[in-house]
Amino acid sequence: MISLNNLTVEFGGFTLFKQVSFIVNTRDRIGLVGKNGAGKSTLLKIFAGKQEATKGTVSIPNEIKIGYLPQQMKHEDGRTVIEEALTAFEEVIQLEKEIAQINNEIAERTDYESEEYMKLINRLTEKNDRFHMMGGENIQAEAERTLLGLGFLRSDFNRQTDEFSGGWRMRIELVKILLRRPNVFLLDEPTNHLDIESIQWLEDFLKTYPGAVVLVSHDRAFLDNITNRTVEISVGKIYDYKVSYTEYVQLHAERREQQMKAYVNQQKMIKDTEDFIERFRYKATKSVQVQSRVKQLEKLDRIEVDEVDNSKLNLKFPPAPRSGDLVCQVKDLSKSYGDNLVLKDLEFVIERGEKLAFVGKNGEGKSTLVKVLMGELDHTGICKIGHNVKIGYFAQNQAMLLDENKTVFDTIDDVAVGDVRTKIRDILGAFMFGGEDIDKKVKVLSGGERSRLAMIRLLLEPVNLLVLDEPTNHLDMKSKDVLKEALLKFEGTVIVVSHDREFLDGLSSKVYEFTNKKIKEHLGGIYSFLQNKKMDSLKELEVKKNIVQTQVEIAPSDNKMNYLERKEMSKKISKMERAVSTAEDNIARFEEQIVEMEDMLANPEKMQDQSLFSKYEQAKKDLENEMTAWENYNEELENLIAEKGE
Repeated sequence: MISLNNLTVEFGGFTLFKQVSFIVNTRDRIGLVGKNGAGKSTLLKIFAGKQEATKGTVSIPNEIKIGYLPQQMKHEDGRTVIEEALTAFEEVIQLEKEIAQINNEIAERTDYESEEYMKLINRLTEKNDRFHMMGGENIQAEAERTLLGLGFLRSDFNRQTDEFSGGWRMRIELVKILLRRPNVFLLDEPTNHLDIESIQWLEDFLKTYPGAVVLVSHDRAFLDNITNRTVEISVGKIYDYKVSYTEYVQLHAERREQQMKAYVNQQKMIKDTEDFIERFRYKATKSVQVQSRVKQLEKLDRIEVDEVDNSKLNLKFPPAPRSGDLVCQVKDLSKSYGDNLVLKDLEFVIERGEKLAFVGKNGEGKSTLVKVLMGELDHTGICKIGHNVKIGYFAQNQAMLLDENKTVFDTIDDVAVGDVRTKIRDILGAFMFGGEDIDKKVKVLSGGERSRLAMIRLLLEPVNLLVLDEPTNHLDMKSKDVLKEALLKFEGTVIVVSHDREFLDGLSSKVYEFTNKKIKEHLGGIYSFLQNKKMDSLKELEVKKNIVQTQVEIAPSDNKMNYLERKEMSKKISKMERAVSTAEDNIARFEEQIVEMEDMLANPEKMQDQSLFSKYEQAKKDLENEMTAWENYNEELENLIAEKGE
């Protein structure tokens, strides 16, 4: 589908790629990996036509549609969320306008027998056929379904896009790409601004998508759940592994061991040859052998290996005064922004030494509660911080608080004490500040570099309660490992707001789920929580989620109905839940059929198959009917639950 042939990319004398060749096939799920600066994002830009190679060719057939999501993007204002999402259907919207224009023209004409009139009729038929084949009547429903899947509420649809944060606007761009149904997805760190539920929705979507996916991500679980092929970029070369990320790690270690052996052997051979040349350079009797060895070295294809720091960095937090057993007590706590109630009547206790994960959909109040704990926001109710608790806080905007006129080294040297001061360079290296980077001023650093620097500062401060709001967004896998290991050894209390499942795995022993303005406590790790949620509601749409939450909140001891009435009502609710579930299965089946037939109809030969076109039209009608039934079942289910809870 896409092929690279002898691709070379150079920047100011530095060679990023050297004669790289490989092919992206139709159903490939490729994870691009490599150290920072290896060229992963550059390769995606070349695929997307945003950047040109110095030499070589990139072959992409004209009919192939590319969907590219960069890490940073420019946004246009002036539209609502749903209007912006619908721009993905430019061709369908244009067809609709043309159809309306032709209909108006036909309505004004009376020369029914003329050749021009028949041409108009034929054009209208062609446009209508194309409109129906592209699912023109379903674009609103598709846009809404995708927006819901990526965490938007129906109440968000008519809000202006400029009311949303950068993370949410990135989601809108992702929605548009998904709706365009490209043949190839190019995704550069797509999970950075998604919550756990949206990441799982995206995983499910990409796993069943009929096109190809090429992605860059530092989320191990995301890579493992999606990819079936891993392409490593190392010192300008490509190493292609037909396996997912975890298997790649093992194979990479084996390849590197072999590569290092070959490198060591070659270096020994080079040294021996150079010694021979130096020893006999001026002996006439050895001149032929010397010249032969010189030519041998000139022709030698020298083995290069990536520099890897194999030293074990043991990053320990500085000792902090012991806090009381009760770190934080919250009772009847509520928080509103104007008329918007975000948190309602929260009640929980955090004890010394606990490591907690705050998870849930974006907008459910995780960061708001963190700011309340930090004393940054007013609220009602009680939020009491325990005796001798010293808080270290990493906010999502923490990078903006650094002194821009200091160097990277000085920023850390200011807070480092004791033995840590001798390891500043090692610590900075572990967080991707190497070589001359440590002498850079903070003001020239990128947003990601500033975030990493702010994280290092926090790790070196003597605190006994760490509050981390999305700490891994700009960390690569090695940096995340260093941070996670340090947190595991940390003897104080930790609260982590994160969507990174791999990072939370083994770190948190208790999960606080934010939902419906409340907090639900889940004992156990993140994967135990996710397993239960998957059975509950993670795969379901917004309405279904709200229904399940309402059911959970109904007290089993409700006595407002007698036993028989409640038993009968429970039967009705169960029956309606089965109807909802069946409808959802049917919707998924019809959508899959439609996608398959769209692929077939894209073939000009198949376009002539009227029976296929009829099946396609019927599948779309079936889908529309099933969507209507699903909405009716959900409405009836909500009414039954409300009646039971009266």
